[in-house]
Amino acid sequence: MITDDFTMPRRVISAAPAGNRTVLIVDDDPDFLVLVDCLLRREYRVMTADCGKEAIRLAKQFRPPVVLLDLEMPDTTGHEVCRQLKSIGGDYKVQVVMVSARSSEEEQLRAFAEGADDYVIKPIDPHEFPARVRLHFRLSDAMETAGSVQSQIESHHAELRTKVESQRQRLLETQDVAVFTLAAIADSRDEVTGKHLLRMREYSQIIANRLDAGGRHAHLIGPQFLDDLYRSSPLHDIGKVAVPDAILRKPGPLTADEFQLMKQHTVIGANILDQAVFHSQSGGFLAMAAIIARFHHERYDGQGYPAGLVGEEIPLPARIVAVADVYDALTSDRPYRKALSSSDAYEIVRAGAGSHFDSLVVDAFEDCYSAIIEVQFREQAVAPLALGAVSFQSVQNTLWQPTF
Repeated sequence: MITDDFTMPRRVISAAPAGNRTVLIVDDDPDFLVLVDCLLRREYRVMTADCGKEAIRLAKQFRPPVVLLDLEMPDTTGHEVCRQLKSIGGDYKVQVVMVSARSSEEEQLRAFAEGADDYVIKPIDPHEFPARVRLHFRLSDAMETAGSVQSQIESHHAELRTKVESQRQRLLETQDVAVFTLAAIADSRDEVTGKHLLRMREYSQIIANRLDAGGRHAHLIGPQFLDDLYRSSPLHDIGKVAVPDAILRKPGPLTADEFQLMKQHTVIGANILDQAVFHSQSGGFLAMAAIIARFHHERYDGQGYPAGLVGEEIPLPARIVAVADVYDALTSDRPYRKALSSSDAYEIVRAGAGSHFDSLVVDAFEDCYSAIIEVQFREQAVAPLALGAVSFQSVQNTLWQPTF
């Protein structure tokens, strides 16, 4: 039953704090209900229930901050009701006070184990009991205040995170456009268009995403690797800014001396980027860009340049870019030859597995070749300059259809 019929408000002392001041008493002893009601009604709105089912219903409807709960009821136990009260969920934080004639330490420990916040032994002291209830309302108020403050803090942090992420994204977009423009300037000197950089960058992402999906190299690849690779790969030939036009634009084969000068673009580009890393006080994608610039002409069999590295001595980003760069170079017009067909270029890359290229990288190239063809023959690049590796991955997933 409910002692308050909700048509006439209880008398409340003037010092009573605002808010939900409802206390629910759950006991099947009517004399005890009357006693507690008399002790608490001046300060609180008192509700009563004589069984566990009714107690849970009232708790869900009125959400009393404090529940005084007997251990023995006709339909269940106080332990079970306590568990249900504590699991109502949402923002309901209830203080449960077990009230029982059982005074053993074992019973009290079990009550606390079931989630009770306090244990009062019958018969109750008419002076101490209201003070205990008052204490639990103060605890309830403190918990509610703490929850409100925590919510405000989390909301403020979420707002700050959104602002910081927005500013970070704008900075990355500006940075990516600047980096891409710088790379395009370097590549434009040997009559290669900016679309080469877009294609090669997308090829590299497609291959890296395939490697990330499984295999021996998967543990080396993650979101940061993909993002750094996307942003750094267009800088692979930045060192060409120091190569004379007569060599870059020569329509025929290079002499041995000219080839030695051409090979220096790897070291020059890496040195430029190493300086950028030093002055930026951080590594990030520029550090990967320096690695790619220095090593993307190394060969898996050790016959490449500038260091003659063998196998997995060559950093993985450079091994990925090597395949992407060679394929795009083969399928592009150059001063000394016309572009090869896609199928011829595909066979050349396949034939280079284990000698020119890492076999696992070539396997990934083969697995996602249909996506590479899609990029190659796209009439115009659909990816903006600052697309980013995470966004790119969703595009790549829609394109990948293994056909080889």
